[in-house]
Amino acid sequence: MTENNNEHVSYDESQIQVLEGLEAVRKRPGMYIGSTSIRGLHHLVYEIVANSIDEALAGRCDEIHITIRKDNSVTVVDNGSGIPVGIHPKMGIPTVEVVHTILHAGGKFGGGAYSVSGGLHGVGASVVNALSEYLEVEVSRDGHIYRQRYERGRTVTPLEIIGDTDKTGTKTTFKPDPEIFETVEFDFDTMLVRYREMAFLNKGIKIVLTDERPEEPISKVLHYEGGIISFVEYINRNREVLHSPPIYFEATKDDAIIEVSMQYNDSYVENIHSYANNIATTEGGTHLTGFKTAITKVFNEYARKYSYIKDNEKNLMGEDVREGLTAIISVKLHEPQFEGQTKTKLGNSEIRGLVESVINEKLQAYLEENPSVAKVIIEKALTASRAREAARRARELTRRKSALESTTLPGKLADCIEKDPSVCEIYIVEGDSAGGSAKQGRDRNYQAILPLWGKMLNVEKARIDKVYANEKLLPVITALGAGVGDDFDLSKLRYGKVIIMADADVDGQHIRTLLLTFFFRYMRPLIEKGHVYIAMPPLYKVQKGKEAFYAYSDEEVTKIQKEKGWKKEECTIQRFKGLGEMSAEQLWETTMNPETRTMLRIKLEDALTADEIFTTLMGDKVEPRKEFIQQNAKYVTNLDI
Repeated sequence: MTENNNEHVSYDESQIQVLEGLEAVRKRPGMYIGSTSIRGLHHLVYEIVANSIDEALAGRCDEIHITIRKDNSVTVVDNGSGIPVGIHPKMGIPTVEVVHTILHAGGKFGGGAYSVSGGLHGVGASVVNALSEYLEVEVSRDGHIYRQRYERGRTVTPLEIIGDTDKTGTKTTFKPDPEIFETVEFDFDTMLVRYREMAFLNKGIKIVLTDERPEEPISKVLHYEGGIISFVEYINRNREVLHSPPIYFEATKDDAIIEVSMQYNDSYVENIHSYANNIATTEGGTHLTGFKTAITKVFNEYARKYSYIKDNEKNLMGEDVREGLTAIISVKLHEPQFEGQTKTKLGNSEIRGLVESVINEKLQAYLEENPSVAKVIIEKALTASRAREAARRARELTRRKSALESTTLPGKLADCIEKDPSVCEIYIVEGDSAGGSAKQGRDRNYQAILPLWGKMLNVEKARIDKVYANEKLLPVITALGAGVGDDFDLSKLRYGKVIIMADADVDGQHIRTLLLTFFFRYMRPLIEKGHVYIAMPPLYKVQKGKEAFYAYSDEEVTKIQKEKGWKKEECTIQRFKGLGEMSAEQLWETTMNPETRTMLRIKLEDALTADEIFTTLMGDKVEPRKEFIQQNAKYVTNLDI
C-alpha cells in the first residue's frame, strides 16, 4: 500500500463532526444514490465498502470481505480500526450511532482521521441505513465487540457489548428495503467488475467477494500487488501489446499522490481511465487534461529531437499519440472537488499542473532510457497521423461530393416527413427485401428506413480513413448527420431513435454486432445518451381462425395455447425465418408500431466491460473469442443452424 503520514494519527470520538440531521432520504433516495434501480442497489454496497477503503488508504486496513447472503442481504467486514463507539461530545449518543443515523456525519471533514477519502459527502453509512429494511453493525475495538441494530434508519437496540476480542474492525450487515428499490437482487458479475477495479487501484489490499446464493457458493479473491500496472495488463490481456511491461510512474507532489501506468497495443482506439480517490471520473477532469497535454508534448519533443519529425513537418496531434494507448491515471488528494454528487469529473485546477509536471519529467526520462520502446510508439503515432490526414481528405471529398449532389442523403434512404429529431426514428434494416417491407409498412411521418446489404467493415480492425472509404458505413454516417469520430456532434443528430432491425439468425446477430462496434468506437455518445435500440421481431405467429398472436419464444407459444385453450393441432404456428418473410402489415404490427412493438435499448453501464467485450468479439485474437463462446454457449436460444 502507498506510504502515508497518518498511521500514528489517533481516530476517536472528537474527530466525528456533524453537519446536519438525517432528512428525506427515504422520500428522495435518487438524490443520494442516483436511482432506485439495480445501479442504486449496488451503490449501497459501494458506500459501505468505500469506508473500508478509506481505512486502507489511512494505513489501518488491508483486507475486506464482501458477502451476498442467500436472502440478498450483504455483509462487509474489514480489519480497520473500527468505528468509534464512545459518546459523541456534541450529540450525546454513541458515535457509531451518530455515523449511522445522522446525515453528513463522519471522520472525513477535516478532523484529522483521514488524509485521503472518496466519501467526502459524508452520507454513506446513514443513507445505506435509511434505505435498508435493517442494518446491523458490529465494531471490534478497545478489547470488546459492540453491536447495534437499526431498521429503516431508526435505532432499535442500544449499543451493547456482545463479546471480547483482541482484533479491530467493522462488520456491517444490511438488507436493502424492497419498499424503496425496483429490485433487491444483486448482480455478482457487476460487483466483481467494481471490486476488481478497487483492488487494482489500491495495490496490496485484498478484497474477497463471495456469493452464497448459488447451490455451490462462488468466491473470488481480488489481490494485485502490481496495482495499476496489473490493471493495464488486465485490460490489454486480449490484445497484442507493443511493449512490455507497462510504463509506470508514481510521484507525491504538494501532498497529492499521482500514479500513471500506460501501455500501447496494436489496436486503433485509445482506452484511458481516470480516477480520483478511487472514484472513477468517467467524464475526466483536470488530471486527465494534464495527462493528455503532457504526453502529446513529450512525444513531439522526442520525435523532433531524434528526427522522426522533420523541421518542415507538422507536429503529431493528441489523437495520434493516443492511438492504441491503454492508460490508468489515479490521483489521491486531500480535498477533491467533484462536479456534482455523482462525482464523475474532477475540478481541482492545481492537479492539472501537477500531473503535467510529473509526466513531462518521468516520461521524458523513460523514452531516453528505452529508445526501442520510444521508436515503436512514435512510428505507430506517425502512421496514425498519416491515416488521419487521409481521413480528412476523404471527409472533405465526401462533403464536396454531397454539396454537388441534389440531395446530401444516401439514395437508399426513405426519409420521414417530420424534421424534429426528438420525434423521428430511423430503422437501419438488413437486406433489400426487409427494407422494402419496412418502407411500405412504416409511418412515413416520423419513421425513416435505411436498408443495408452485405457485411460491413469491422471497425475494430480498421482506422478511421478506412471508415470513410467504406461504402456500407458511409450511408449510415450521412443519414444520421452528426459526423463520425472526433467530429461527432450529437446536437446534429437527425433522429432521436436509431433502431437496428436485423434477422434473429447468426448473420443478423453479426450485423448487429458490427453496427454496435461502429457506434461504440466512432459515435459513442449515441450509445451513452440512449439513442440506440435493437428491434425485436417475433419468432412465431400463432393463429386459429381469424385470431392471431405473436410470440418471441417457444415458451410464449405454449403460454398462448394454454391461455386460449387451443390444442396444438387446432392452431397454425408460423415460424418467421427472417424479416423478409413478413408482409408490410405484419412488420408494422409486430416490430414498428410504437404501441405494440418490443425494443431493446442499448445502455453503456460500464465502458471498461463494453470495451473488453468488443475487443474479445471483434478483435484479432481468436483464443479469447473461443473462450467467450464456450462460456456463453449455454445461454443461446433459438439459434438457426
